[in-house]
Amino acid sequence: MESIIQIQKLSRRFGKTLALDGIDFEAGSGKVYGLVGANGAGKTTFIKHILGLLRAQQGQVSVFGLDPVKQTQQILKRVGYLSENRDLPDWMSIGELMRYTSAFHANWDQQFCDELLTRFELDPAQKIGQLSRGMRAQTGLVAAVAHRPELLVLDEPSSGLDAVVRNDILNAIVRTISDQGSTVLFSSHLLDEVERMSDHVTMIQKGQILLDGDLESLCDTHRLCDFKFASALQQPPALPVVQLEGENRSWRALHKQSDEQFAARIEAIDGQVLQSRRASLEEIFLAYAGHGKSEELAA
Repeated sequence: MESIIQIQKLSRRFGKTLALDGIDFEAGSGKVYGLVGANGAGKTTFIKHILGLLRAQQGQVSVFGLDPVKQTQQILKRVGYLSENRDLPDWMSIGELMRYTSAFHANWDQQFCDELLTRFELDPAQKIGQLSRGMRAQTGLVAAVAHRPELLVLDEPSSGLDAVVRNDILNAIVRTISDQGSTVLFSSHLLDEVERMSDHVTMIQKGQILLDGDLESLCDTHRLCDFKFASALQQPPALPVVQLEGENRSWRALHKQSDEQFAARIEAIDGQVLQSRRASLEEIFLAYAGHGKSEELAA
C-alpha cells in the first residue's frame, strides 16, 4: 500500500502549551482515517502541519513523499480540504467559486461538480455570503472534491450541522472514495460519524496519540462486560481492565480479554457475568481519555 502521509516524532508548542507531543502517524492509499479527540486535543494543529500551514518545530512531516512546507504547491494541487470554519469568500457566488477553484486543478470534473450542486440543491448564482451554515459546508465540500483529489482532508466537516446535512455530506464523501479510491483524513469529535466512516482510527488527547489502529480490530479487541456479586464489595475488584465502573454489587468493565477468559476471572472471585458485548468507538475513547459522557464527546 502506497504511503500518502508519513509523520515522525512531530511536536509543536504554542508558548508554554505543548499542542503536539511526539506524534507518529502513517496513512496509506484508499482508506478513510478517522482522527478523534475532544476540542483542543490537537487535531487541527495536526492537520495544519499536513497542509503546510505550520512548520514542524520537531520531527518530520511528509505528504506524497514531499515536504508540505517547501513543496506546498505540488502537494495542494492533489489535496482537497474542508476546514471547520468554512473559509469561503462571501462576495463570490457559488458558481464563481467553482470556476475559480477549477483553475487550480487540471483534473477538475465539472460533471461531478454539477451533480453535487444539484444533489445539495445549491444555486450557482447565489452569493456565498447569503448561505446558511449547512449550505456553506456543502459548497466547501463540492469545491474540495470536484477535482477528484488523491487526499481529502476534512476538519470537523459536519460540526454544528443538522442530521440531514451531515448525512448528505457523509454520503458525498463515501461516493468520492468508492469512485476513485482516494485517501481521506477525517477529523471529528462526533464519534458515531467516525465509526460509520473510518477504516482506521487515531485517538488523540492533549497532543498525544492514545490509540491508533484498524477500526474493526480496535472494536473487536475491546469488550464491555456487566457483572455482579452476591454481596456488596467494599473496594473495586482487582481485574486487568482498561476501565472499571460501579459500586456495591453491580460493576461494568472495558477489557481486552476474550469473553471466556474474563468470565473465568469474574467467577474466580465469586462474581457472575450478566452480559458481554463488543465496545463502541465512543465507549473505547471515553475510557482511554478518562472522561465521563458529555455533550462535547458523546455522539
